[in-house]
Amino acid sequence: MNKLDGFTEFVTARLPALTRLGFALTGDHQLAEDLVQTALFRLAQRWGRVDEPQAYARRIMINESTSWRRRRRLRETSLAAAGDPAGTVEVAESVARRESFIAALRTLTAKQRAVLALRYYEDLSEVDTAAALGCSVGTVKSRTHQAIRRLRELAPELAIGTDRSLAEEVAR
Repeated sequence: MNKLDGFTEFVTARLPALTRLGFALTGDHQLAEDLVQTALFRLAQRWGRVDEPQAYARRIMINESTSWRRRRRLRETSLAAAGDPAGTVEVAESVARRESFIAALRTLTAKQRAVLALRYYEDLSEVDTAAALGCSVGTVKSRTHQAIRRLRELAPELAIGTDRSLAEEVAR
């Protein structure tokens, strides 16, 4: 029996979701891929001993993104560097809205971003988010409140007023 039995199947099934979580945590596609690669490497090292591989990979990604943000400031990507969208007003507005949201997310602390990513992107409950982060439910609630308040201040044009509107922004 191979020590990594099931690992390839796990990666195949979870890679897209882990990559999206990585982007939600970093705001950058290349950093997200690096984050996923790091998490999968560490997960592979402990594969036979991990009961919940998805939760373990998620925890690695959160811890790693937090330490990366401490070590260096995430680089900003400009809308101009992305090139001309399809040229339509609707697409341009959508891109501008997304860029505004990502810029606002980048100003949050790593822990606030992690809470939002787990609550609204991974759609975890407050209890599950607290378990994933190793903190209390009260901490999850307060970090969520602080993060949403900060997003409202930085990007009032997004009209983030409810959990549902935040989940819609994260999903875009």
